[in-house]
Amino acid sequence: MLFVVPPLAGHVNPTVAVAAELTARGHQVAWTGPAAALTPLLPTGSLLYAAGDRDAAGGQELGGARWRDLRGIAALRFLWAEALIPLARAMLPGVHAAVEAFRPDVLVTDQQALAGPVVARRHGLPWATSATTSAEIVRPFDDFPKVGEWVSQRIAALLAECGAPGGWDPRFSPHLVLVFSTPALIGDGGPERTAAHVQDAANGFAGRYPPHYAFVGPAFGARPAGGDFPWRRLDPGRARVLVSLGTLNRAAGARFYPAVLRAADALADRAQLILAAPGDLAGDIPPHMLHQEYVPQLQLLPHLDAVLCHGGHNTVCEALAYGLPLVVAPVRDDQPIVARQVAEAGAGVRVRFGRARTDELHQALSAVLDDPAHRRAARRIQASFAAAGGAATAADRLEKLRPGPRPGPAAPGTAPTDNEKGP
Repeated sequence: MLFVVPPLAGHVNPTVAVAAELTARGHQVAWTGPAAALTPLLPTGSLLYAAGDRDAAGGQELGGARWRDLRGIAALRFLWAEALIPLARAMLPGVHAAVEAFRPDVLVTDQQALAGPVVARRHGLPWATSATTSAEIVRPFDDFPKVGEWVSQRIAALLAECGAPGGWDPRFSPHLVLVFSTPALIGDGGPERTAAHVQDAANGFAGRYPPHYAFVGPAFGARPAGGDFPWRRLDPGRARVLVSLGTLNRAAGARFYPAVLRAADALADRAQLILAAPGDLAGDIPPHMLHQEYVPQLQLLPHLDAVLCHGGHNTVCEALAYGLPLVVAPVRDDQPIVARQVAEAGAGVRVRFGRARTDELHQALSAVLDDPAHRRAARRIQASFAAAGGAATAADRLEKLRPGPRPGPAAPGTAPTDNEKGP
């Protein structure tokens, strides 16, 4: 099986766990994507085919200065127009080459790696969607229909540019959609009823998800070493709260971190905050807190009582997998949707990021630490994650996909283009 992934840690990490499970069952696995970014995220010795390294096709890197200052619709437009669509163009030749060299039976392609489905269809191969964020599963554009239409137009233009047929959505496989969450968190409303999501409208999936949507919960695999952590400084006499804005958004916290420090001061007698943030933005750390540039998050979570984060899907699901309630301060992209899911599930409190106030953070942290309802909701979601099966269930569903023909000449109906053929 060939995993097609973007250069984003949160999108790669679940595939590492699934790949390890498949390898243990005797399957061969490989990855394709921007090799420079993926190499440090993958286990040593992983088979990786470069795709998208040499030419960013005019795209912008997520995490750059221009992206960091964007919010709301502007950030979403940037994500698609300046990052994901150019990334798809850049990855197409390498993904084609990877398929021809590795000769996979099945592709597992991230929702934000649009080159994967295009190549899978061209070679007549079955493909599974890897939905490492649940945002696209829950009708994210219902409140902004013009934005949803604009995204669909960008995708349609990309398909036309690649010579692929129209009338389908590469974000949603008709064969299998692996969702690394459960309805206990995201709700059970089901996706938009379009041809891209529901193959047979007569089956009627209103209020439910189609059977090819597999809710497997979080999948935890090996992670790069997080460096030294002062475990002995964890205070057993106080509640412990991790504060993290993730990998890409940490540099956007210049105004947020000072509010966190002031809230930590107000809670110092009963809570120890562990701040994962750049040293030049964290400010003067009081002795009742811990500060690290990076923390070994998965190893730290069992020692915590709550998490304050940006609403990144991986961080949220990892916290909930340990039954931890959350305070969520969404920054951009899918994070407001994930934050809303947490709040509606009762597993935490949403606060503002851009205009964070000390009293708001103090009240939210007190709520998740003191109100047992938040912890009960978090543990209910934790139980749903455990029952979903994670990487093992994902591997089970992938094994049931009917293998496609071994890659050879391109299938009819998708005219080759310069992008697809490569140099």
